[in-house]
Amino acid sequence: MGGRPLDDRELVERARRGDADAYEDLVRRHQSVARRTAYVLCGSWADADDACQEGFVKAWTALPRFREDAPFRPWVLQIVANEARNRRRSAGRRERLAMRAARVGSGAGWFAGTGSPEEAALEAEQHRRLLAALHTLGDRDQQVVACRYLVGLSETETATALGWPAGTVKSRLSRALRRLRTALGPDAITGGAA
Repeated sequence: MGGRPLDDRELVERARRGDADAYEDLVRRHQSVARRTAYVLCGSWADADDACQEGFVKAWTALPRFREDAPFRPWVLQIVANEARNRRRSAGRRERLAMRAARVGSGAGWFAGTGSPEEAALEAEQHRRLLAALHTLGDRDQQVVACRYLVGLSETETATALGWPAGTVKSRLSRALRRLRTALGPDAITGGAA
């Protein structure tokens, strides 16, 4: 018990040999980001939980086909994201991502640690404007912005989760952010570098 924690590759290797405890460690390690990714794509926590559970089960059965030189996280996120998209499609949901994004997170809120009530009110208004502007974007633009900035996935992980080429993520993200800035207006970004 006193050794170093195993990395993903070691856990995958053990899980491929049938070690359910090793796979359970992998699930625990990646379930939070997988759940948030699924939520962004399917729109409800219940569906996200189901997509995660089904995705991790499918990943377990697909472990023999997993490439040993590949990182585990993007691979499992792609499986979970596919499950989430399938759930959204089959249910026919077209909920607005902006409303879903408002609920994503740890429960502390996007603006935790605000000092005064005035600052809290200003930040809440900025948050409302950001979500309203995000809602003006198309679904794909909303998804790429949410995966990259609200969930915190890297560009590579975003590409894998959405099933897009990396270049598509980069270009769509650039265009989506430009549209978001336009929707927010010139005075919307404060406190940053000019």
